[in-house]
Amino acid sequence: MSDMSPWIWAAIAVAVLLVVGTVVLLGARALGKAVENKPAVAPKTPATPPRAPQVPAGEAGAPVTDADEDEAVDDAAETPGVEAPVEEIVEEAAPELERPESTQSRLVRLRQRLAGTNNPLGKGLLALLSRDKLDEDTWEDIEDTLLTADIGVAPTQELVEGLRTRLRVEGSAAGEVREVLADELVKLVGPDMDRRLQVSGENGNPGVVLVVGVNGVGKTTSVGKIGRILVAEDRKVLMGAADTFRAAAAEQLGTWGERVGVEVVRGPEGTDPASVAFEAVKKGVETGVDTVIVDTAGRLQNKSGLMDELGKVKRVIEKQAPVTEVLLVLDATTGQNGMIQARVFAEAVNITGIVLTKLDGSAKGGIVVAVQRELGVPVKLVGLGEGADDLAPFEPRAFVEALLG
Repeated sequence: MSDMSPWIWAAIAVAVLLVVGTVVLLGARALGKAVENKPAVAPKTPATPPRAPQVPAGEAGAPVTDADEDEAVDDAAETPGVEAPVEEIVEEAAPELERPESTQSRLVRLRQRLAGTNNPLGKGLLALLSRDKLDEDTWEDIEDTLLTADIGVAPTQELVEGLRTRLRVEGSAAGEVREVLADELVKLVGPDMDRRLQVSGENGNPGVVLVVGVNGVGKTTSVGKIGRILVAEDRKVLMGAADTFRAAAAEQLGTWGERVGVEVVRGPEGTDPASVAFEAVKKGVETGVDTVIVDTAGRLQNKSGLMDELGKVKRVIEKQAPVTEVLLVLDATTGQNGMIQARVFAEAVNITGIVLTKLDGSAKGGIVVAVQRELGVPVKLVGLGEGADDLAPFEPRAFVEALLG
């Protein structure tokens, strides 16, 4: 290598320098392009928290109002990096309300049910009167049938006398016997009595219906069913659960109200019944309903206590609006026991109408006549079952026709 010319060495050195320079130059260009393509990074700044509602001096710990909450939500929405809270709105489906049966539909169904019962008052009498010979023994059997059906002594004598007279004159053919018996029974039941429910008030007041009766006769259930009848007539109704001594009464009435969209005013168990009745009628007046129906306590512990309690309820109610109807609920199967109840309640409040429940099955039917004679007021509603719409206005002719089948 020492023999190599200095010129050769110089050429090699120049070549090496050229190669190194080229590599350095290419690397610098690549680095420049990478820097140019890199996105700019903004300097980091801390996120500004939502501004707290301002509390005036001296009011530390003051409650946050709806306006403050709205302002805080707006501030959060305007602040970068902070998501405004989203209020979730949950819509609850409204309960589906029932549409009660019309009055006419109730009457048709009740006639069918009554006609299907084995009631001795109608069918038993018809069988006796259709005998070939109406001798004294037959008339005694007819009297016994009427007395057994709880119709009462005086009404029995009237009916027998009327039947004797008409059959003696008009004959005793099968068709004639049935027609005569129907006419005489309708006359006994009282076709001329005013059986309209007084559910409308005067001078802008709602009608107020006070419902009384002992526990166990279907009083609270009747209140709910009366409410359904009025709703079917497109009346605006409110109910008061003033039977505060029976634990389940308010809940039971509340269930009836929910089914047809009727509000129920109630109080805690053991509350003074008069105070609940007062609040119910007061609310009815304020909200402009058509009718307020008040369920009352049904304890029959002693006559004087009952009279005092019901009398107080009625007096307190009438500080808001007059009572337009006082309905006594009786179990038609109780017979003479029901008559005793009727007398006691009639002394406590001025009964204006009667609701007879459980008139199907073992009910003898004669109580319709007996209780009207005892109180001098009409049977206005009858029930023939446990169904929600098994209560309807009482019609003497329809009742008798159903009894005769």
